[in-house]
Amino acid sequence: MSTYRERLSPSGRIYLYLVLLIPASIGVFAPINMTAGIVCAIVLYGGSVGVLLVLSPVVSVGDGMLVAGKARIPLELVGEPVAFTGSEATLARGQRLDARAWLCIRGWISPVVRVSIHDASDPVPYWLISTRNPNELVAALEKANHELAQ
Repeated sequence: MSTYRERLSPSGRIYLYLVLLIPASIGVFAPINMTAGIVCAIVLYGGSVGVLLVLSPVVSVGDGMLVAGKARIPLELVGEPVAFTGSEATLARGQRLDARAWLCIRGWISPVVRVSIHDASDPVPYWLISTRNPNELVAALEKANHELAQ
């Protein structure tokens, strides 16, 4: 049973930017055939939106696992989570970032949660995960760790 689940899909602004594909593709194909330009515009926009939705990673906590995108780790190996927002999130993704960290970050989501990893065989010191709800993710991880400790 999942206690937390979030899809890191793009914000509405990204889809508005993709609308620029429509006039661009019509502009390329209009001299050849206007119908081909309109069809190409619809296919390009729809395909781009579809790819963004399908490739959006999911972050979840449940069934004894932390899942961020394609990566999975048992909750027994997860340490204390720390939420960062605003300028602290920018520093966590930039100047304070450890090059060995595993990242599941998206540019359109500012807050991040850093989850330390306690696995001697894993060279990754922590995971840095984008989330729109950092406090909820931290609470879910802390609840799961508390349940494991009992």
